Amino acid sequence: MKFGFKALAALAVAGFMSIGTATAAPLTDKDYREIKPAQSTEPGNKVEVIEFFWYGCPHCFDLEPTLKKWLTKLPADVTFKRVPAIFRQSWVAGAQTYYTLETMGELDRMHGKVFDAIHVERQAFNDIGTIATWMGKNGIDGKKFEDTAKSFAVSGKVQRAQQMSAAYQLTGVPALVVDGKYIALGNTFDGMLANLDALIERARAERAAAGKK
Repeated sequence: MKFGFKALAALAVAGFMSIGTATAAPLTDKDYREIKPAQSTEPGNKVEVIEFFWYGCPHCFDLEPTLKKWLTKLPADVTFKRVPAIFRQSWVAGAQTYYTLETMGELDRMHGKVFDAIHVERQAFNDIGTIATWMGKNGIDGKKFEDTAKSFAVSGKVQRAQQMSAAYQLTGVPALVVDGKYIALGNTFDGMLANLDALIERARAERAAAGKK
């Protein structure tokens, strides 16, 4: 079957329109879950995105490269932070590790390395003593790490992370939360992040409508 130039052009336009329609498809209840009641966010006029994660979670590990790519294009009116989820006592050491690295100014350098240690090197990070020993082999003072992990400041952050894990009604990780209201869902990481972008747009519109500052 042959098509003339005009017919081909019409097909191209139709194809473009169908792609645009698919991209602009409204969110459905399969694309996100609403948090009720909504949780408070940090003061300011930026849409808040939180990633709840656990260092021992293989899905969190697999998401990390895709999420890092997404973060390179983070809009100026969006703020992003991570919170180590705590569903059970065995997850506490992971939260201590995250907040200790943050306190010591080593989070950017070590966040990915901790994931690799667990999922690539198969290190058993079950307690702070073991983790501190590993840190000592990776350019961090092991004793300082352990002391910081047991400090009042880190303990307070860990307790807050545990409270947030319950308040945000998490059923698993990774969980990407928008403005304390919505959890992005998806069958693939790319799908989840596409839904995340759509939820950011929704939250942005809601803030504008409410005149939120």
